[in-house]
Amino acid sequence: MTKLKNIKAIVSDLDGTLLNPQHRISDYTKSIFQELHNQGYLIVVATGRHHLDAMGIIEKLEVPVYLVSSNGARIHSPNKEELFSFNLDSDVVKAALNVEIDPEITVVLFKENVWQTNKWNEKLNSFQEELKYHPELVDYKTLDDFAAIKIFFSCSDHEKLVKLKDQILANSSEHLHHAFSLPTCLEFMDKSIDKAVSIERVLEKEGFTLQEAVSFGDGFNDVQMLSVSGKGLIMGNAPASLKEELPNLEVIKTNAEDGVARYIASKILDKEFATT
Repeated sequence: MTKLKNIKAIVSDLDGTLLNPQHRISDYTKSIFQELHNQGYLIVVATGRHHLDAMGIIEKLEVPVYLVSSNGARIHSPNKEELFSFNLDSDVVKAALNVEIDPEITVVLFKENVWQTNKWNEKLNSFQEELKYHPELVDYKTLDDFAAIKIFFSCSDHEKLVKLKDQILANSSEHLHHAFSLPTCLEFMDKSIDKAVSIERVLEKEGFTLQEAVSFGDGFNDVQMLSVSGKGLIMGNAPASLKEELPNLEVIKTNAEDGVARYIASKILDKEFATT
């Protein structure tokens, strides 16, 4: 089987990509990433999750990992040193939330140590196997400090999120850009922030280029990352609309099939690994 040449770094999203549908890292995936480390590859995880949440997950790989979190607003080294940090100004967030928000929509502000939300959402809580990044219920009408790492909205009705997206961009397009990490999850970041920009910072620090990286993703917050990598790979479980937006990129197996690890085993590692 033809191997990928000149790849020095492996970059992966978490949910829907490296993690299985139960939001866990499989034993097989762990073994493949340990072999990547043994063979000298740089490993970067790039996620929309908050760093406190994501760190507990990537620790289970038991290898050094650079962490790009909150869609690029934070970078942490393998020893958990903060290398880059960016927060949205309070006034920018307050202006973004100054629209009519459907009561079915969960609103979340990512803060440094807690996530502030207008309602308890069991589905969002289930994304954390161990609750290391804690929710705090707040009334946004009485909140003083709106400064945040990013703004996050969740709703089972995608069209309600689309309507909200249009309302917010009508007021704040000069400051913010958006991404649907899932059809049910809408996120807003500063215009200067995305996964690709922060991944490039990590690679430059290690003496590599984006052309020497292979990246894996399944959401619209992965578009830039997938587009600028030497090889971008879309998960089989990604929305059809993402595959249509990036028609030149290869689609691999789903996260339920350990698609990332199986691709790495067959196309990148120097020795064959069982894929059964």
